[in-house]
Amino acid sequence: MGENTKTQKKSWFKGLKAEFKKIVWPDKNTLAKQTTAVVAVSVVLGALISVVDALLRYGIDFLVK
Repeated sequence: MGENTKTQKKSWFKGLKAEFKKIVWPDKNTLAKQTTAVVAVSVVLGALISVVDALLRYGIDFLVK
């Protein structure tokens, strides 16, 4: 039983090593563009959520008073 487990671990690590060799990292230009896009979308969504929150708060305060 111990021998089979060792063989499975070795083959698992071989497979893991093979998968890591397949990874393709983006170049600096692509990484910068994607980072800029993520930051821009996050800022826009944050502003949109803030506006919706302020409108809802104003509407609820208007209805309560």
